[in-house]
Parts: sequence; structure tokens; C-alpha cells
Amino acid sequence: MASSSSSSSSSTHTEKRRHSQFRPCIDLHQGVVKQIVGGTLDLTSEDTSKGPKENFVATHPPSYFANLYKSHNLTGGHIIKLGPDNDQAAKEALSTWSKGMQVGGGINEDNAQEWLDLGADKIIVTSYLFPGGKFDESRLKRLSDNVGKDNLVVDISCRKKENGWIVAMNGWKTLTDMYVTQESIQLIEQYCSELLIHAADVEGLCQGIDEELVIKLGEWVNIPTTYAGGAKDISDLKSVDTLSKGKVDLTFGSSLDIFGGKGVKFDELVEVDRLTKELSA
Repeated sequence: MASSSSSSSSSTHTEKRRHSQFRPCIDLHQGVVKQIVGGTLDLTSEDTSKGPKENFVATHPPSYFANLYKSHNLTGGHIIKLGPDNDQAAKEALSTWSKGMQVGGGINEDNAQEWLDLGADKIIVTSYLFPGGKFDESRLKRLSDNVGKDNLVVDISCRKKENGWIVAMNGWKTLTDMYVTQESIQLIEQYCSELLIHAADVEGLCQGIDEELVIKLGEWVNIPTTYAGGAKDISDLKSVDTLSKGKVDLTFGSSLDIFGGKGVKFDELVEVDRLTKELSA
């Protein structure tokens, strides 16, 4: 009997694992919280007359959303500055919840520590690592050494091509020389504590996640990873959990009612996320 009890206990313990969780976001464009369709924002052009396709433009300030996330203790979310004129808005959000959110957009060796001092939990870097569209490992190493690996998130947002996913920058307009593969992820993981992946081709469309990419990330990543792009229904959190075996978290954006969406109610998502965290190992 003792042997049977021990076996049952061991089986239960084996089944308990980490589950995918909800990661909130605040996307800033021209100082305002927005939801933008991926690939329609061109940060390489000086012509501002033709803006990106916007799903949502907030009437509330950034501090409103930061406080909302803070009130529900939704940690690990990201503030992304999409282009210039967003610094003040980002600072407002960070001051509302110091050390509660990560910040990215225009981060480099010169200003990374400043953003940590301003209250960012971690800083997110993308374009700085790809001068001229080519990956520069030495830049990543220096940044990691300067601010500390634990304070650094690398955004390897990407676009899908015939032979895989290629990292994109400058509002996902400029394709780099790096493909998202097990090898490239392992290289980057040496220098950071988290990864952020926007699937730019489905970002903002509310037409479903890139399931193939989520599966691959679940196989490849060894550090906390957040996927963003296409989430349209609250069940997508369970899908990402199943596909990645709990190794990848999920961001909801344009589908959320707080961002004008019709697919997901924020309060319901918070409750599902709470239960998910209770079930996690």
C-alpha cells in the first residue's frame, strides 16, 4: 500500500507544471496609448503625414492603464515606444507603477540605465542590436554587461518568410540578417533574462495567433518568453499553454475591451490568468 501511495504522489507531482500567463502591454505612438496593425508603422520614413493603421486610440492617459495593471498585480508587461515623442508618456506609466513594467523602443547603451532608474523593471532592446540590419553580438554583450543580464529583455520580433521567421525592426518594416531559430535564440539567451516576440504579420489583426511559431518557441526557448500577435479570444491563452507546454506567455492587445476590442473582456481575462497562476508549479 505504501508503494502505491508513493507512486500516486509522484504521478501528481509530475503533472504539475508552469502554465502560460497573460502579459499586459502599453503601446505608445506620438505620446498616446494605441493599438496598431503590425507592419503599417514605418519608423524609417520622415514623412509623418501617412500614419499607421490604428485599431484603437486611447482617451485615457498611459497612467490609467499602468494603474489598472498594478491594481491586479499583472507583472511582466511591456511598454513599447513606437517612434519618437513617447518618452514623457512612458515615464508617466513607469512612475505610476515603478518596477512593475518593462520598457522598450529606442533603447541603447547610452540610455538603458536611465530607463531602469526611471522605474522600468527591465529594458527591452531590438533595433540597437542590428546596425544596418545586421546583428552585432558585441553590442548585445556590452549592453548586458552594463545593465546586467537580469535587467535585459531582447525583442526578436519577426515576419514569416518561406523558410522561417526573420527578425524585423523599425516598426517591423526593416528585415534583418537574423532568422528566429533554435541557434539564434540560444545565442541571444546568453545575454538576457527574457525574450519578447511580436509576430508582426498577425499583430493587431485579431485573426488568431501564429501557432507554428508558438510551437517552435516552446521547443527552443529556455528563459521566460512572451509572444504577442493575433490573440482574439480568451481561449488563446489555453492554446498557447498547450502548444508551448507553458513555456511561452501571451499578450492580448487589440482584442481586449480596454483597447476597444470585442473579443476579450479584461476582467474575465484577469480571472482566468489568476486561476492559471494558481495551477502553475
